[in-house]
Parts: sequence; C-alpha cells; structure tokens
Amino acid sequence: MVISGAGGVQPTHTTVHLICAAREAGWAVRIVEPTDFDIDERGRVQLRAFVLDELPPNRDLIVARLRARDLDRRQLEASSLDVLVLRVNPLDTAVVAMAQLVVAAGVTVVNDPGALVRTTHKSWLASLPPEVPRPRGIVTRSRAAAERFASGVTGGLVLKPARSSGGRGVQLLRGRAARRGLEGAFAAAADAGDGYVVVQAYLVEASMGEKRLLWLDGEIIGGYLRRRAPGEFRHNLKLGAEPAPCDVTRAEREAVAALTPYLLRERIWLAGIDVIGARIVEVNVLNPGGAHFTSAFSGREVGPRLVESLARRAHAATPIEVPAK
Repeated sequence: MVISGAGGVQPTHTTVHLICAAREAGWAVRIVEPTDFDIDERGRVQLRAFVLDELPPNRDLIVARLRARDLDRRQLEASSLDVLVLRVNPLDTAVVAMAQLVVAAGVTVVNDPGALVRTTHKSWLASLPPEVPRPRGIVTRSRAAAERFASGVTGGLVLKPARSSGGRGVQLLRGRAARRGLEGAFAAAADAGDGYVVVQAYLVEASMGEKRLLWLDGEIIGGYLRRRAPGEFRHNLKLGAEPAPCDVTRAEREAVAALTPYLLRERIWLAGIDVIGARIVEVNVLNPGGAHFTSAFSGREVGPRLVESLARRAHAATPIEVPAK
C-alpha cells in the first residue's frame, strides 16, 4: 500500500481500517511512501517497504508503530505483489507514473493510476451526461465565463478549485455578494488549484448536511452524514463538521446508480461520493475515506469487505504480455 506519509496516519483513517482487515485475514502487508520507488539496472520497479507481519490487527498499535517509523524495512520487487493500493493525497504524478509501470508488470493497482489523473479533476464529474444528477455548474479558467454563468443563477454560488481537496480554496457567495465578490472568489479558487475553477449554483439543502456514501465495486456499502460547524459552509471534518448516522434514500441510490457505469468504465475500485439533496457534488477516488464512521454508525466493520474485494481483483489479474525480441 502506498500512503502519503507514515507519520500522518490516524486510527480513524480508512487506510488503517484496511490494514487491520488485511492483517486479520492473514495478508502480508507492506507500506510504501512516495519516495520509496526505484528502478533497478534491469528496469524493474523496486520498493522499500515497512513490514507489518509482526503486528496484530490493532489500529492504535499499527498507528503508533507507523508514526514512530520503528518497523522493519525490506526491499522488494513490485512484480511480486498481489495487489498495490494507492492511498496518496494530493495527487503525486511521480507515484502515478511508477504505479503505471507496476500495472505493466502485471500487478493489480487500485484505484487505477491512469484513471486517477482523469477522475480526480472535477471536470470529470462535470463532463458526464445530464442523467447523472449534480448541481448546475461549469468548469473554466475564464472569469468572463464565470460571470456569464453567475448572471443566470438567482441564488448563491460556490466556487472551488477543480483539482484540490479538504475544502481548500472553496468560496461561497450569497445574495448581492454573489456578483460583487465574484472576481476575488474566482481568483482565490484558481490560485488554490491548477487554475481551473468549478462554479456551481449553491444547493439550499446543504444546510441539512452532506452525505458521504462509500462506494465499492459498483454499489453503496454504507455512509454517514456530515453536519457543518457553526459559521462554516463547508462540510469537511477537518473544518469542524460533525459526523452523524444517516439512511440512504431511494433518490440518492438512483443518483449513484446513474454515476456507477462511469466509475466502472474507469476501473475505479473504491470511491467516496458526496451527496447533497440527492445530487452528487463530488467524487473522491484519490484517497477515499469513510470506512471509520460508516463502520461505527452501522455496527459493521467495512474493512473485511474491502479486503475481500481486493482479493477477488488480485486473483483476476492477468499479466501484460510483452512480445519477445
């Protein structure tokens, strides 16, 4: 498993739930950071990995040992892996390039590294057909285009970077401020990402919260509600939002069912789908979270189901054949 950094893991992270479930199932787990890839003299991808074989499936212990970096390290050839799970955020193009070489060696890599480049950009969701319900909006680098769109919106506006996460650079304009403040909000959102900005009509249902639905291999396996903190319009937990249990409505299931064929076409394995008012506002495929609160509120640990799915994918992997010279 490739993670952003061993020093930043927390017991609530989906990554840790997945590690524990894999250890519980008897898997040999190796943890790799973005700087741990090499290409050797023979052109093979090599990994320097933390070895977790001695650890029981205890979240607190695994987190403590990873954060302390006191685990054994081992060099291994990437082609020896059954499956490589990418859990890095933000998108690291070097990791994507290395992971694509691992795919070429015949190893299952999830989520698919090539698909990550496309689907982590918010233009991907915006480009899908209208039957995938989402807020009215455009993706642009043009302030003039943003102003034209805004002129046709009677309520508030949300502006956010097309490639970013965690609520960074997201702006809300309401009432008359939606016109007066557009220039500054557009610039702030553009500067926080790659210059492309998502300009959307604000959904009034956001006052009731935002649901994170955990999607695995074509179906919803659970979810929870995030209620934003007082004075905050974003629903990110790191910004003080409170998690709460929720039901998944028929309309929400229909919205996700409309999205599912496009996720499957991209060979996405796991996604966190954010929904407000039965409309999809974001699709998280880079390092999707949600396992902790989905498990806590349902009373059913989702980690084993993730590992079962990984096992099926690993066993179905077919090495890429290279023509003999």
